[in-house]
Amino acid sequence: MLIVMFFILTLIIITIIILVIGWHFSSIIIYPKVRNYNYTYDAEVNDGKIVIEKFNNLEKLEVYIDSQYDYKIHGFFFPNNSSKKVIILCHGITCSLYSSVKYMDMFLKKDFAVFIYDHRNHGLSGGSNTSFGYYEKFDLKKCTDWLFDKLGKNIIIGLHGESMGAGIALQYIAIDDRIDFCIEDCGYSDAQDLFSHRLKKDYNINNFALIKLASKISEIRTGWDFKDASPITTLPEIRIPILFIHGEDDEYVPTYMCKQMYLKTNSYKDIYIATKAGHAQSYWNNKDEYTKRVYKFLTNINII
Repeated sequence: MLIVMFFILTLIIITIIILVIGWHFSSIIIYPKVRNYNYTYDAEVNDGKIVIEKFNNLEKLEVYIDSQYDYKIHGFFFPNNSSKKVIILCHGITCSLYSSVKYMDMFLKKDFAVFIYDHRNHGLSGGSNTSFGYYEKFDLKKCTDWLFDKLGKNIIIGLHGESMGAGIALQYIAIDDRIDFCIEDCGYSDAQDLFSHRLKKDYNINNFALIKLASKISEIRTGWDFKDASPITTLPEIRIPILFIHGEDDEYVPTYMCKQMYLKTNSYKDIYIATKAGHAQSYWNNKDEYTKRVYKFLTNINII
């Protein structure tokens, strides 16, 4: 009898430990340590990615858009002489809209209006958790709706996303056919595979079952399963042009994910693997070539 009770107690303890570990990894994903909004501005300024006077002199409109999840989405709209071409820039995880500013000039020079915004649980936007595109794609739809309401239906809208922003953009174009093109930079093909990769790199743990457990716990806590954030599963059905960009030395989101997505895409596509670039460094380390590749893509699809 004592042996049976000991066995049951041991089993209960092991189960509790496993659940605590799963809860911990779930928390890391859905509640990332997001940088302070003002800190992100200062960091971009200090790195030379925002030139204060130039940024301040741009005509802009600060907006707060209603999310369908009962919070406000914060953003800035730069009309650029009432242009009818708009690029929406989507920033990466833990950052804010200020990390998108470095890309603006490339599009402003080609007469695009620009819209930048904070994802949920980032910057000045509301929302208490992050879902790697599962909920964020619907906030992006709200931003798109706002642009159509403001500028009219006869406009061109493209997306440019970096890291998580790229993952969000790729998931969004699967639910809204009003977008004309997409540029994804260092996005992930599948969130579940990305988290498995990070588990190995950050914790030296090679256990996919732990990811599945954390996924189920996250679903209970916030309503989404990691497998539901998987751009590669919808890419074969996408019909708009996509430019895939990735740093050749990216170890955070492995470069093979970009190549996998490129191969799965059936619409017009191009790919640029940037040299000497880690995660989210492709533009900053290769400005001229990056800009050239983007302009070539936009020229080939008759946008510029």
